[in-house]
Amino acid sequence: MVQKLPLDKKKERITSINSRILIIGINARNILGSKMEGFGNYSYELVKRIAVNHPEQSFVLFFDRSVDPKFVFPDNVKTVVLFPPTRHPLLWILWFEWSLKRAMKKYRIDLLWSPDGFCSLGSKVPQVATIHDLNFEHYPKDLPWLVSLYFRSFYPKFARKAKHILTVSNFSKKDIVETYDIPSNKISVVYNGISEDYRILTSDKISETRHQYSNGKPYFIFVGSLHPRKNVQRLVQAFTAFSLTNSEIDLVIVGNAMWKQEEFKLSKETKARVHFLGHLSTNELSRVTGAAFALSYVPYFEGFGIPLIEAMRCGVPILSANASCLPEIAGDSAIYCDPFSVNDITEKMSQLADDSALHSSLSEKALDRSSQFSWDLAANQVWEVLAEK
Repeated sequence: MVQKLPLDKKKERITSINSRILIIGINARNILGSKMEGFGNYSYELVKRIAVNHPEQSFVLFFDRSVDPKFVFPDNVKTVVLFPPTRHPLLWILWFEWSLKRAMKKYRIDLLWSPDGFCSLGSKVPQVATIHDLNFEHYPKDLPWLVSLYFRSFYPKFARKAKHILTVSNFSKKDIVETYDIPSNKISVVYNGISEDYRILTSDKISETRHQYSNGKPYFIFVGSLHPRKNVQRLVQAFTAFSLTNSEIDLVIVGNAMWKQEEFKLSKETKARVHFLGHLSTNELSRVTGAAFALSYVPYFEGFGIPLIEAMRCGVPILSANASCLPEIAGDSAIYCDPFSVNDITEKMSQLADDSALHSSLSEKALDRSSQFSWDLAANQVWEVLAEK
């Protein structure tokens, strides 16, 4: 015979369960110090806030290589390094299905959060996965064939395995629902935030930065990995055409090749006006972004587009592709172009360069819109999802 608890005892038991200390595991393999890119920044900005905000909880961060000493975490965070370093798909499988699975059992993990969307398919631990976008489903040839095959084979399984999915835009949510046939109520949208390093620069700081990076000239800036879907080839072609009628504004490109180095064919004249800066620290990047004449961000597929909101915080006008999630994020702080039309990109560059009233208006709208994006807000929203699962 089952003994029934009195109502007040039931409430007491439920409260006890909900308030117990959780041991939350986090896939932290993208937090890589000087090599950190989008997934790593996303992971670090959220993890450090969630851990500080919830000292009553316990967090175990799983890395695939030694932890950079510059990352300082609070006392309720334990870091664990698991072999092997995940440098290609076969090692991804080994790390998630062997090393991580065993480690979660060893450290008695109650819930795993994976900020890059990967799951341990063989583990019984409940998992929350952040799937940022499905670019590999729509443009599989943009990736090395083995990486593309892995993503298209495993991400549908990850989406089904996860107890809940986080994503970074309504566009991506709709895409996941339609592509993988996932129930809409299994997915929560949490927008990315902006580093506090980004701000409006003084005129002296703008002048100093331009002299350092673009021979003192104003410039359009692109920020992102030199990946085919970022559409940098067409951007450079458009700037080449733009430069024939405008000698005042240069182009600055920040970022490294993700899979293989793209080759840009530039004339001698254009080459002097296109500045490839490679990878920059957050502090350097915030200055280079804040000193820009405008952001030129024209990917043909994107899950969010963090450079958009970084430019907004600096009051920098935006030229954006009218594609995927970008209008959702940039709103009225941008003028839009067809990312597949070099002529249209060129025309919109000229429009921004020639219309000072438009430039000023977009700058004001960008700064105003930036208030909608915050890592503090994002951390609270992510925690709400984790705490419920």
